[in-house]
Amino acid sequence: MKDMMEVSSNPHVRSRVTTSSIMFAVVIALLPATGYGIFRFGWYAALLIVVTVGTAVLTEHLFCLISKKPTTVGDGSAIVTGLLLALNLPPHLPIWIAIFGAVFAILVVKLLFGGLGQNFMNPALGARCFLVISFARYMTDFTTDAITGPTPLALLKEGSPVNVFDMVIGRTGGTIGETSVIAIILGACFLIFLGVIDLKIPGTFLVSFSLFVVIFGRSGLVPYLTGSSSSFFDLQYLCGQLSGGGLMLGAFFMATDYTTRPITKKGQYLYGVLLGILTGIFRIFGPGAEGVSYAIIIGNLLVPLIEKITMPKAFGKGGERA
Repeated sequence: MKDMMEVSSNPHVRSRVTTSSIMFAVVIALLPATGYGIFRFGWYAALLIVVTVGTAVLTEHLFCLISKKPTTVGDGSAIVTGLLLALNLPPHLPIWIAIFGAVFAILVVKLLFGGLGQNFMNPALGARCFLVISFARYMTDFTTDAITGPTPLALLKEGSPVNVFDMVIGRTGGTIGETSVIAIILGACFLIFLGVIDLKIPGTFLVSFSLFVVIFGRSGLVPYLTGSSSSFFDLQYLCGQLSGGGLMLGAFFMATDYTTRPITKKGQYLYGVLLGILTGIFRIFGPGAEGVSYAIIIGNLLVPLIEKITMPKAFGKGGERA
């Protein structure tokens, strides 16, 4: 009897890739953005990151102890959630708000819905949106000792010029992890190289958003045709929109979340287009300058519908012969 093979239902997946290895890769990929954020904003940003990550891990561990379940801290998902949340916070946010956000992300968005793989939205972004609604004054204050004045997206919203080069290298205001496009792209390339993510969702996200900006933006086709703008297509405006507001961080590190993205190939393309359009609507027609977080959250909620209409049908039930 000891030699009997274990029998289980399909699918039978044989791979060395584990949840913890994927999460570890994501943490490594986020190190450039994290390191630059600490370099740019100082010791308090580092403290904010440590407290947010620590709170996320401790919350998950305590929940498992109280519910008498095996601890799931070892899979690394709580670390990733805490780190992503920290990188989406202003660099001088009060510590108690960061703790509150980390508890909300892990306890409310993740664990109360069944834990890893069961959450209906990205926990870090869910917590960020909750904090923006609850503590708007703190979450929209990006003034630091190093940076004063409005963020580049706020300047674009006002119709003022921005320095795109500063946005690319990170000499601007914003959240801890969103300012340096170079640091974010370096981490994204690492994940693409390892095969953790691909370009289906980020690519369609960025392309559809760019097209939306070209058509409806301040110097876009529609304003030009209606006479509300004297010029059509301002490259600086488009590059500024692409480089600011955490668009790159959201496109590569949060829109690609395995749990909250569609599993079908067509669904992922449709999901990316939806995120690009929603982000464009929020940024251009909305009252605020940001829109990535809300776009991804709404996209997460629509994933079941996207999968329903893009799921291939079996042959004999409406599907075509391969």
